[in-house]
Formats: sequence, structure tokens, C-alpha cells
Amino acid sequence: MITTPSLIYSVLAYVANPGNNTVSIIDIETNLMTYNILVRSIPYRLAITPDGMRIYVANYGDLTISVIDTIANAVTATIFTEGNPSGLAITPDGTRIYVTNEVNNTILVIDIATNTVIATVYVGTTPNEVAITRDGKYAYVTNAGSDNVSVINTNTNTVISTISVGYKPSGVAITPDGMYAYVTNAGSDNVSVINTAKNTVISTIFVGYKPSGIAITPDGMYAYVTNAGSNNISVINTAKNTVTATVFVGDAPSGIAITPDGTHVYVTNEFSDNVSVINTATNTVTSTTNIKSNSFPIRILIKNGM
Repeated sequence: MITTPSLIYSVLAYVANPGNNTVSIIDIETNLMTYNILVRSIPYRLAITPDGMRIYVANYGDLTISVIDTIANAVTATIFTEGNPSGLAITPDGTRIYVTNEVNNTILVIDIATNTVIATVYVGTTPNEVAITRDGKYAYVTNAGSDNVSVINTNTNTVISTISVGYKPSGVAITPDGMYAYVTNAGSDNVSVINTAKNTVISTIFVGYKPSGIAITPDGMYAYVTNAGSNNISVINTAKNTVTATVFVGDAPSGIAITPDGTHVYVTNEFSDNVSVINTATNTVTSTTNIKSNSFPIRILIKNGM
């Protein structure tokens, strides 16, 4: 393994590994793991600032968030939180980060300039993941314990709507045009499609067993869903809201990210200790990147080249 940090002109994937408390870096050009960054206990999810300069890592095990400088590929700050931080999302202007806290049923709003909590928003039970609309006006939070989605007005940091979805909602992704939010329901094996103008569910799509992560292609045409219980990926045509392909990957796929050009999908396979690479033109696995044994890779994001 290469131990020098940073291929800063490459497109890189960052993988959270709760098994060994690290974040691995994969060079997208070669699909090789190039570096490991030690963070804190049980890194769970990640978010990147719009300028690509910093990655925030929710450490579920010790109530902290690690801040990674993506040039040095090193932790430069640690934010202490209340409850167990889980999901993360950063506003499009890069000023605030929204963090789900599963234990106390809140969202923490953190000022990125100072790394301090500036607001606390109470949502549903066991908030899991969060996504923010491209215009930065609204945050959508999946509440696994109350089977609903909280919609937060980010200007006032208040909940303006609560939407019932399926059983144990997990992942959430918003289409590039901001018109729809797609929510994976791990307990009912389906995906709820929310019209964001009305904040109502307009479609329910059955996928594989225990859907978890979800990502939408840059053109908004397809949503890719990780099915942790059936070891495959469901590909949803967002115009028809139907599954058009199923791609088998490794054991317990969880995290998912799509390259900026939309040509490839990267999937973390938690129990296989690897990452599958899917070609979106053919919906076939074209490469597998091994992560360190017993790392249990759970989430992934992709950083643009600089």
C-alpha cells in the first residue's frame, strides 16, 4: 500500500471503515486503495464540502466528527457532539453541516467556519440519514424509528413537514432538479418517492431485501439502491419509477456513490471488505477493490479531481 498522502489531481473515493476506525482512499483511475487515514471510533458516514477541501466523518462510537483535510489527507480537527452522530449533509454554500443524532432524536447544525453547534432541531425517532436540496433551502431526514421523514427549513431550522413512508427508512437522495426525494425503507424492502413541492409520497417501488444506500446519477435519470440483504443493486428509472436492472455485488452492500461523469457506481460491500465498481452503461461489475481485512466498509463518497 502506498503510504504517501494525496493524489490531488485524481478523482478519489473515500471509504468509511468502522472495523478498523479508518477512512480508505481509492484512486478512481486505477481502482486501487492508496492510503488509510486513522479517525476515531466506528466511522459511519461521510460528507464533503462543495470545494472538496474537507471531509467530515461521523464517528458513531465516540460521539465525535473527524475533519479531514483532503490535500494533506489527514485529520485536522475533531468536533465533539451529543448523542451518536450518524448521517451527515453539507449545505451547497459550504457554511453548515447537518448531523443526525440517533440517540436523542435531533439534528445538530454545525457552523463549518468555527466547527461549533449553532442549532439543534428535534425530528422523529432514530434519525438516520439526511440530504439537502440543491438550493440549500430544505433538509430531508429519514427517521428509522418512527417510519417517517422530517423536512427542515434550513433558514429557520424548524421542521415544516413530516411525511409517512415505509418501515425503517434509511437512505435518502434528492434528484438534481430538487423535485423528488427517494427514500429507502430497509424494513419494507421498497423505496418511497416524495414530491418535494407537496411533500407527499407519489410512488412506492419494491426493490431487493433490506435496501440501505441510494444515489442518483448526475443527469437524474437513474437511482441506484444497495440491497444489503440480497447482495445486489436495484437500478430505478426515475422517469417511470420502475426497477430496470439488478446488479449482483459483494456481501452486504451498503454505501454507494456515483462518479461526477455518471459513468461508474462505487458500492461498499460491508462483509466482503471490498468495493464493487459498476459500469452504468452496461450495469455490470467491472472491477473490485479490496479494502483491509475486517474493515467492514460501510459508506463511500467521491471527490472531484482538482
